[in-house]
Amino acid sequence: MSRVLITGSSRGIGRATALELARRGHRVVATARKPRALEDLPVEGRLQLDVTDARSIEQAIETAGPIDVLISNAGAIIVAPVETTPVEEFERLLRENTVGALRVAQAVLPAMRQRGSGRLLFVSSVLGRTTLPTRGAYAATKWALEALVETLALEVSRFGVEVALLEPGAVSSGALDDPLRYFGDNGIYAPLEAALAGADRRAISVEETAAAIADAVEADDVPLRIPVGEPARRLLAARHDAPET
Repeated sequence: MSRVLITGSSRGIGRATALELARRGHRVVATARKPRALEDLPVEGRLQLDVTDARSIEQAIETAGPIDVLISNAGAIIVAPVETTPVEEFERLLRENTVGALRVAQAVLPAMRQRGSGRLLFVSSVLGRTTLPTRGAYAATKWALEALVETLALEVSRFGVEVALLEPGAVSSGALDDPLRYFGDNGIYAPLEAALAGADRRAISVEETAAAIADAVEADDVPLRIPVGEPARRLLAARHDAPET
C-alpha cells in the first residue's frame, strides 16, 4: 500500500479522499491549516500544512517522512465578473491554488526523484480547460496550474516520477455553498449570475470524486489528464471538438 500525503484534508474533496484511501488500506497523511479539524479522520498522520507558507510546508514534509503519492488538493474560489474582481483576491487565489501547489510539489520532488519513483496528483477542474462567466479568477488559477503540471510531467518522467491532473466538474463539496462574491454596487452583472444559477449544472458527490482520485493512486500508470465524473467527460469532449473562436 502507498503512503499518501493530501493537502486540504479538513473538508470536501480532501477529507473524502483521505477516508477513501484509508478504507482501501493506504497509509494516509492528512494535512490542513488547522489540524484539529483532522482529529476524527482514521489516518496514520495528521499534520499542519498551509500551502501559502513555505516554512509550514517544509516542516510538514520533514515530519511526514517518505511519501509515495502527493495529492495536491488545497484551494479556494471566488465568484466575480472580471471587471469587479478585486486584484488582491485574485492574488490570494493564485497563492493558494497555483503557487501553493507548486511549493508542495517542489518540497516532495527531490526525494521522489532520488528514489526513482513517485506520483504527483493535482486536483484541477474542468475550469482549467474552459471557463464560465464570473469564474474567471478561479479558472485562471487552474489554467496556470495545468500549464505548470504539463511542463512538470515532461521534465520528471525520466526520473520515474508520474504526474497527473484530475479534472472534476461541479462537486457537491461545500466549496460553492457560500463563496466570496464581488459584483460591485450597480448590479449590472446580477442577471448574468442569476442565469448561471438557474442553469443545469449537475454536481457529482465528493465520494465519487474521492473514488476517482483513489483509483489514480492505485492505477498501474496514469494519463496526464483525468476527467472526473460523466459531466466533466462530456464537457471536456465538447470543448475539445469546438472550434476556436
